[in-house]
Amino acid sequence: MSSACRAIVSAFILTAFAWFRTIVAADPQALDWWQTSVIYQVYPRSFKDSNGDGVGDLKGIEEMAEHFSETGIGAIWLSPIFKSPMADFGYDISDFINIDSTYGTMDDFVSLLNKLKSLGVRTLLDFVPNHSSDEHEWFKKSVEKITPYTDYYVWRDGKFDSNGNRMPPNNWRNFFDGSAWEWSPVRGQYYLHQFTAKQPELNYESSALLEEMKNVLRFWLDMGVDGFRIDAMPYLVEDNLFRDEPLLDSVTVDDNHTYFNLNHIYSRDQPATYKVVEEFRAVLDEYTDRDGNTRLMLVEAYADVNYTMMYYSQETPRAHMPFNFNFITYLNKTSSAVDIKNVIHLWLDNMPRGQWANWVMGNHDNKRVASRFGQDMVDPINTLVMLLPGTAITYNGEEIGMADGTVRWDQTVDPWGKSGGMAKYEMTSRDPFRTPFQWNDLHNAGFSTAQYTWLPVNSNYWYLNLAFQKTCARSHYQTYKRLVQLRSLLTIARGDFSAHTISKWLLIFTRKLEGQDTFYIMINVGTEQETITMNEHFNDVPHYMVVRTSSINAWYAENDYVDTKKSLYMRPKSSIVLSY
Repeated sequence: MSSACRAIVSAFILTAFAWFRTIVAADPQALDWWQTSVIYQVYPRSFKDSNGDGVGDLKGIEEMAEHFSETGIGAIWLSPIFKSPMADFGYDISDFINIDSTYGTMDDFVSLLNKLKSLGVRTLLDFVPNHSSDEHEWFKKSVEKITPYTDYYVWRDGKFDSNGNRMPPNNWRNFFDGSAWEWSPVRGQYYLHQFTAKQPELNYESSALLEEMKNVLRFWLDMGVDGFRIDAMPYLVEDNLFRDEPLLDSVTVDDNHTYFNLNHIYSRDQPATYKVVEEFRAVLDEYTDRDGNTRLMLVEAYADVNYTMMYYSQETPRAHMPFNFNFITYLNKTSSAVDIKNVIHLWLDNMPRGQWANWVMGNHDNKRVASRFGQDMVDPINTLVMLLPGTAITYNGEEIGMADGTVRWDQTVDPWGKSGGMAKYEMTSRDPFRTPFQWNDLHNAGFSTAQYTWLPVNSNYWYLNLAFQKTCARSHYQTYKRLVQLRSLLTIARGDFSAHTISKWLLIFTRKLEGQDTFYIMINVGTEQETITMNEHFNDVPHYMVVRTSSINAWYAENDYVDTKKSLYMRPKSSIVLSY
């Protein structure tokens, strides 16, 4: 046997032994379930339609539940399924403890919950505490000043100009533009709404309202859910003096009176918000303490890093994690390896000691990865999310590289898109990010038997779908599954992290843990091929390393061996995961 062959065989034996050693050494008690799981967002309207009405539902999710367990998903988070007039597709809730008939019944929810539990998949619900629908009974009674609902919402008297014309209490604006205040002729006051006028703001200066919302949490926890994703947290509490907000800067021209022209120092990110977070967390901990099964609290907070980090637990427990949206906020298809490294460290370097990171690349409010970064970046981006230290969070469809759909003006249903009018809807609509899941190449991509679906299925479903990718030796889905599997290894779960930019476009980060496999994760985000000789940059690498997985466009495939003393070629927009 030649020396080269002996080296390869020896490397194979060492790798196999290391793999076995890692598996048997795993201690499932070392980290909590939410730290090792992949959390997968299901947008129910677009996941699977079971009854042929063109809209996804709970029975549809149950029908396809094996997809989660087969993929290795540990928990799903359901976007709102509660009773709603659907002015904002479920984020305007008219009954916090009931299921909207669009999605099914309470029995359907219980059936889904039981099916998921049988598969070892946990369930998180969307909790929307900032506002309700104006069709909620609480709001109707608040309008009528019926005790105790009188102060459940934020009500204020108007002002009058020099001509005696009634005006809103201040200059605050809603997210869809226009005043954040709506006049109620019945009550004779304005109510606050930071989103649509059909979403009046709840008032957390009312102790009775706070207790109502805590009881909503208890209702679903008693049903058996494993936690919550909490919506729109920065808007929860407002400055109680209701002062006008200043322009963002001195040169801003405010002719169009849009939301983004103001510096929102009084209508969001208030200190009292974090006290409410502590109240919510205490409810979840009641159930955690009872049976030892952690009830997870994730908060949505698009905010500056200093405000975001305050959602982590302080002296008193707060959220387990605020969502990390920095990849969405700061990166795009022209971002360099240096940019990515800086964004990674923006979170890790500011995260309070002893807390846990998470990584998010997409959701129902943002362009899909394939559309934001390019189709070839689907695998590299999933590699980042899965193998960085912390919890991985995936939006449904990202595992197969779904792209934004084409939605015409006459098909637009998103209120934000409609508010932009025909001229601007393509810039403002979130509909393209929410098109139905592409299960196969049959009618409507297997999503629905209806002639028309609530949003049109992306026309690329005939070749970009889950069923086809399952049959391929290399596909986005196959790469995604292997990445999920790697997350079960101790090195990825608990190992040290360091990031290196070998060039402007080539990022390499390492995951190391004493006595376990060492990983080198390589990502070329540039538009040209990159070449590297590993042992010239890293002193500790052995002669050979094995490819654990790679992007579908990479030179190297799973189980290939790489000679670290020779040139390694990284195609544009590709990734490989090496270990020894």
